[in-house]
Amino acid sequence: MPVWMKAAGKWGGIFVVIALLISLLKTIISFIAFLTGAIKLLIILAFVTMLIAIGYMVLKGFAEARRKKE
Repeated sequence: MPVWMKAAGKWGGIFVVIALLISLLKTIISFIAFLTGAIKLLIILAFVTMLIAIGYMVLKGFAEARRKKE
């Protein structure tokens, strides 16, 4: 086997491992970004649901107070 093939094989393997590590880190970072985005969306939906429920209870209380007054 020629010398340049041995060198290319050795360095090529190192470069492939480095490229795979970079690709893995890129994938992990994008997955973490997706998870944080999903968590933020769930928190926002929980607060909106809570505000709607509080508004519904307040309006229901006003309606019951008006009925009892009459």
